[in-house]
Amino acid sequence: MIRTVLLYGGAMAVTVFALQWLEYQFFVRALSWEIYIFLIALFFTGLGVWAGHRLTTRSEPKAFEKNERAIDYLGISEREYEVLQLLGRGLSNREIAEGLFVSPNTVKTHLSNLYGKLEVSRRAQAVNKAKELKLIE
Repeated sequence: MIRTVLLYGGAMAVTVFALQWLEYQFFVRALSWEIYIFLIALFFTGLGVWAGHRLTTRSEPKAFEKNERAIDYLGISEREYEVLQLLGRGLSNREIAEGLFVSPNTVKTHLSNLYGKLEVSRRAQAVNKAKELKLIE
């Protein structure tokens, strides 16, 4: 933002010096006010379009890379990680169990283990902590 302000300020300063150098009084008398105002408006319109393009251009988001070191450090097993991913998608215990072909009690066991490893007590906390640690998207 500061860069944009400095850019506008620099452009205005260059314009003022250019007008002084080209003998401002000569241009005021030689050209009608309408043309003079049109040229200034055209310059700042172009500058605004350029600055707007620079400020609104978004870069491609980085591809998600899971934090393998955190998974190893916390001791999360592959199956627990699968449960955590499905939990992050907002699935219920029953839906997770159906997706992994296990019983709902097995899912509860995995969730209990995950809660302990992530040091949380609720599903939402587990998902938030996993996102903070870059375990899931």
